[in-house]
Amino acid sequence: MWTFPVLSLGWRAQASEDTVLGTTGGRSWKEKIQNFFVRPQRSAPLKNRVALDICGGDLTQCLGDAGPQHSHHPPAPGRAAGRGPPALSSIGRHPHHGLPAHEPSLPEPPPWRLRVRMCAPIGGLLAALAMAFGMTVAFAPVPRITWEHREVQLEKFHEPGIFNYSVLLLSEDKSTLYVGAREAVFALSALNISKKQHEAYWKVSEDKKAKCAEKGKSRQTECLNYIRVLQPLSASALYVCGTNAFQPACDHLNLTSFQFLGRTEDGKGRCPFDPAQSYTSVMVDGELYSGTSYNFLGSEPIISRNSSHSPLRTEYAIPWLNEPSFVFADVIREHPDGVDSGDDRVYFFFTEVSVEYEFVFKLMIPRVARVCKGDQGGLRTLQKKWTSFLKARLICSRPDNNLVFNVLQDIFVLRSPDLKEPVFYGVFTPQLNNVGLSAVCAYNLSTAEAVFSGGKYMQSATVEQSHTKWVRYNGAVPMPRPGACINREARAANFSSSLTLPDKTLQFIKDHPLMDGSVTPIDNRPRLIKRDVNYTQIVVDRTRALDGTVYDVMFVSTDRGALHKAVSFEHEAHIIEETQLFPDFEPIQTLLLNSQQGKRFVYAGSSSGVVQAPVAFCGKHGSCEDCVLARDPYCAWSRAAEACVDLHRTDSPSRTLVQQMSGDTSVCPSPADVHFVWEKNGRELETCVPTQTHGLHDGRTHVLSWLRDALQESAEYRCSVLSSAGNKTSGVRVTVMRHEATHQEQWTRELAAWRAVAGEHDRMMRSWRKAWCPWREPAPPQLQHRGDMHQANCRTSSRTSLTPWKMLITQSSHWQLNEV
Repeated sequence: MWTFPVLSLGWRAQASEDTVLGTTGGRSWKEKIQNFFVRPQRSAPLKNRVALDICGGDLTQCLGDAGPQHSHHPPAPGRAAGRGPPALSSIGRHPHHGLPAHEPSLPEPPPWRLRVRMCAPIGGLLAALAMAFGMTVAFAPVPRITWEHREVQLEKFHEPGIFNYSVLLLSEDKSTLYVGAREAVFALSALNISKKQHEAYWKVSEDKKAKCAEKGKSRQTECLNYIRVLQPLSASALYVCGTNAFQPACDHLNLTSFQFLGRTEDGKGRCPFDPAQSYTSVMVDGELYSGTSYNFLGSEPIISRNSSHSPLRTEYAIPWLNEPSFVFADVIREHPDGVDSGDDRVYFFFTEVSVEYEFVFKLMIPRVARVCKGDQGGLRTLQKKWTSFLKARLICSRPDNNLVFNVLQDIFVLRSPDLKEPVFYGVFTPQLNNVGLSAVCAYNLSTAEAVFSGGKYMQSATVEQSHTKWVRYNGAVPMPRPGACINREARAANFSSSLTLPDKTLQFIKDHPLMDGSVTPIDNRPRLIKRDVNYTQIVVDRTRALDGTVYDVMFVSTDRGALHKAVSFEHEAHIIEETQLFPDFEPIQTLLLNSQQGKRFVYAGSSSGVVQAPVAFCGKHGSCEDCVLARDPYCAWSRAAEACVDLHRTDSPSRTLVQQMSGDTSVCPSPADVHFVWEKNGRELETCVPTQTHGLHDGRTHVLSWLRDALQESAEYRCSVLSSAGNKTSGVRVTVMRHEATHQEQWTRELAAWRAVAGEHDRMMRSWRKAWCPWREPAPPQLQHRGDMHQANCRTSSRTSLTPWKMLITQSSHWQLNEV
């Protein structure tokens, strides 16, 4: 195998600084490329990359073909002479991707050749003049494209002096976006949030601030009114609750005048006291269902329904809620023809401290809980308490890799006419997340319902008189089934409401709110696992690709102000793109999806403001190859417009559109007049430049060009790919350092190796002389007259054996050094 120096060079397109090359040898070409990539500073993204094979020496002749047939060395094993190496494709606008898994390996070329290789796909604007390299890591799908904040068109909203834009709500007609912030509520245009329509302020009086400060809270940051509940009350009013300087209060906001009506209500149990406490709420038929803290200290968690005629809440007991962190709540409407017709369910999602597992520290468990809308509490047992409250574990893990994601961050409920049932999408992180892992799991509603309606319960058992352990309950279950909604079967048995349930059933649910079964994800695995990131929020859009296949597109935010768009295929997750929504890398606190046909947006709220982004940036893909390789179900290449267009907003006939979700760019049109032009220091090289066409394993076709030139001094090379479909140019500056010294060191090492061999030969000859030429001892008398001759012969033999070797070494070394 030939050992030759190989390196990879990275540069910024807009930079004019030189990049100094270094060399190495003795490893495989992939290893060398990965270990000798020259990275610029992280302050700016890499725009282009190019790979170079630097083999040194001087080659003045122009070879007509790409292979080494003019070299004195044989071709690499397994590859015929005369064939050049296959080109690597440009697989991303930013170089996140690793080497393709099945890319053919490059041969080890002979030394004495400078070879700058660039490739371009046939088709579109031939954008693949830059090649990306990287190491693929388990659970590390990377965005194919990264858009910086300044590179894409985003609409923004920020009101001076106002912070914490953490609550978002769309109007019923989806034309207005309501934003709840610190001491303010705004109405914005849903099509362009930079256009403010209305504003209303709800500030805390100085008297309340003073009382709050007396309790040890910060007057500047905590003793304010953080809007936490923003729910539709009617067509003309919103229900708004705020922390109100640790005295939570609620009021009605008139949408016509956009003013608070002054109907202040006690917000205890509806809104948290502390802006740092978790909360969730949902309005169901004019009644607010909420999960929050019920006291100033936040030590009494509660899931409640605030109703004028039938208020309900959870039992204040550890088996019901154990230090929960509330995440999400939503109502699931029951089908009119269902077995529980007319009784809707409200689902709560949260993370709490486990009671069923024993660990050295507080082990967190993600939960889903369910209550029935028709619940009215018990007559004697569980008065004004939920009689339908049940909770179960949510499982999101990869057991084969010992990965358990046990902290729930957010939930999104996906509803669609083509779905038989709603699907819950959840974002999870590990409790000890020192490696920055995040996962997305999806759950069918029926899976959760099966656990609640037919699963076994858990019960507490006393061990050694003081220790309590939770185990599966295998005893008799009273009828009607504890925790079940009042359905047709219960009504047939004369149980018309929860007030008529027997005490035995009510006492059982009071003691057994925890189910033994777990709610497992679809396919028993996460849809997406990503390392080196902390996901915070998620929304999911369901869209149909050109071939009719339906995809669930996940939009997941990070704690660094970025938005990932991902789609899950049968055997892999693909992150289409990453968009930096907030330039200051602040955490995204909330996401909201506007999925109107033809007007789809994602809204993101943070501490500093709100950002509006389209669901796709199709127009940013400049060629058919880029458009197809994005594997974005929203985007397709229009042959008529010669542009990447939004599939759901284009007027182009479907027969003129190109989309391939597998990323196969062979479907793209290919120009036949591709040729290369090379320039050195601004002057076109008048020399034959060999090119060769290669078909890659995924169906793409690339053209490969080699430039052979002497690397005697620093030079700037530019390669242009010209065709009727468009032109692309890329360049690199090569700086030579210690050119002569580099070769001198190489031959010095070889000379030292030859001298070592000669020294070994000398030692061997001396040993032979000792063994066969005993001239140091007197010869026997009968051989005395022959001894001198024998000694002379030995000395002559020794000299004649050593001298030619030494002369050969001296002459060879002298000749080689003179050649350099």
